[in-house]
Amino acid sequence: MNGLSSSDLALMECAASAPMLDQVRRWAAVNSGSRNLAGLATVAAMLADAFSVLPGDVRLIEPEEVAAINSEGKPELLPHGKHLLLSVRRDAPVRLLLTGHMDTVFPFDHAFQTVRWIDDGTLNGPGVADMKGGLAVMLAALQAAETSPTFALVGYDVVINSDEELGSASSARLIAETARGKIAALTYEPALPDGTLAGARAGSGNFSIVVTGRSAHAGRNPDDGRNALVAAADIALRLKAGGGPGLACNPARIDGGGPNNVVPDKAILRVNFRPQTTSAEELAHQLIRRSVADVSRLHDVKVTVHGGFGRPPKPMDANALPLFNLVKQCGADLGLPIEWRDTGGVCDGNNIAACGVPVVDTMGVRGGAIHSDGEYLMVESLAERAQLSALTMLRIAQGRL
Repeated sequence: MNGLSSSDLALMECAASAPMLDQVRRWAAVNSGSRNLAGLATVAAMLADAFSVLPGDVRLIEPEEVAAINSEGKPELLPHGKHLLLSVRRDAPVRLLLTGHMDTVFPFDHAFQTVRWIDDGTLNGPGVADMKGGLAVMLAALQAAETSPTFALVGYDVVINSDEELGSASSARLIAETARGKIAALTYEPALPDGTLAGARAGSGNFSIVVTGRSAHAGRNPDDGRNALVAAADIALRLKAGGGPGLACNPARIDGGGPNNVVPDKAILRVNFRPQTTSAEELAHQLIRRSVADVSRLHDVKVTVHGGFGRPPKPMDANALPLFNLVKQCGADLGLPIEWRDTGGVCDGNNIAACGVPVVDTMGVRGGAIHSDGEYLMVESLAERAQLSALTMLRIAQGRL
């Protein structure tokens, strides 16, 4: 480790010695799929107990109400778990935001439920990398930082939400409110296996487009019908064709239809856009409006659009670069090469950056195969990433950002 003082080295030893592996194994053994409210409540209680070792009060926050369009084209309230909020030294002159999520993509009845060793240094299990490993790293880093007198100048909020894998609709306001006034933010999504960070991120928008036509007998009087399924497919093709460099479009599903002898009068198109810039996001809106207008006229159907862009694009700009460079320098001091690259994936870092707060959002463990039953955590990264976070927070406290 280069350029580290004796107090820095003590801080690093503290970060590395935290019981992170045991925590990950216990937390990952509880299914906390985004819709598994019982599992989320159990994990939230476990996390509240673990984070209570830090100064400040741990609270569980009720989720915002969120409605989605169901398979019949009607809005329906969706259940969400509570979110964890810890606030420390609210009046400190320098304040940070740290975020993570407790939910995974694996529902309560998914076959992937247990943690096992792949080899001596690799742990396989639901959420071990994304992101219960990251939560353990965050806690270890904060505990270590709290041992430094310098860190007493820093206040921070910790938000651990229950719906990140769903787009954070029920926690978006909480994240925006806690981001206000922060000098920087760290989010604990997993890094790539080699430690590479996510730099710029595309945005993401999800839309449900409801098409209402007119039913008729498919054999006796089909021309009296207005086929909603065909119209929805036409919209899907137009949206896909309208994408391109800087604006990816994925028509993902059409709900609707029925018996072969009935012209379908209802269809719901589900589509996702990934704009790389805010101008590309506006192009997507224009594409949707134009496609809907043309198809409505051509097919004589009624079309309503629901949804929007829940994840704004996150550029690598002048606001973000100093924090990335600080993390890179801290990595160099620890003997860890730190690089970053652009990605089409999205996370809460998108929303934090949109609040004007610089954020590095892959401060979690090294791992891979996330969102699959091959998900793995590289165990040695627990200590190294806890040290990286602790040193970054200490350097911020020292005014180096």
